[in-house]
Amino acid sequence: MKLNWAERWAVNNPLRAIEQRVEIRWMKRRGALRQGGIVLEVGCGRGVGGALISREFKPAALHLSDLDMEMARKARRRLDSGVFVGNSVVVADAFRLPYLGGCMDAVFGFGVLHHVPDWRGAVSEIARVLKPGGLYFLEELYPVLYQNFLTRHILLHPQEGRFVSADLKLGLRESGLALQDFLEHPWIGILGVAVRRAT
Repeated sequence: MKLNWAERWAVNNPLRAIEQRVEIRWMKRRGALRQGGIVLEVGCGRGVGGALISREFKPAALHLSDLDMEMARKARRRLDSGVFVGNSVVVADAFRLPYLGGCMDAVFGFGVLHHVPDWRGAVSEIARVLKPGGLYFLEELYPVLYQNFLTRHILLHPQEGRFVSADLKLGLRESGLALQDFLEHPWIGILGVAVRRAT
């Protein structure tokens, strides 16, 4: 689902960049990712997360995807203006990623799944592209935060089939992803690292 004006403002402001910087550092301490791996960020927005991933994790190849062509263009410009080599930006749905199965060492998603109508399909797709032992770094929000009386009239989110903590954890397990470390507030959301189990 593409973002509306309010969501774009929320994800493209300087405070969000600071928040992502803190989250990336937490992720780096919790998930050992070998330097020189192949990494994907789903729902990359304007590329702030991708630039941070590149700096902190130093992948050999960084792939960014977003459903919104305008956001993908901004991400491309951000990466082209830096010293980020071996990267690509594609326009793609989170539940139809244009990559072979088992090709990624890690996938990152910052507040993406709660925007996807078929979030379970997106989790399965993320698991599909991960190598066995690959890591899924996620930050997700729960409906109490974005579907309350005020925000549901301003922000654009799917209304049906939303997940809370237990639903998300079950969806991860059913897709072959084992949550190995996380921080969570039941009314706000989760920051976590999941590993793709060998099949």
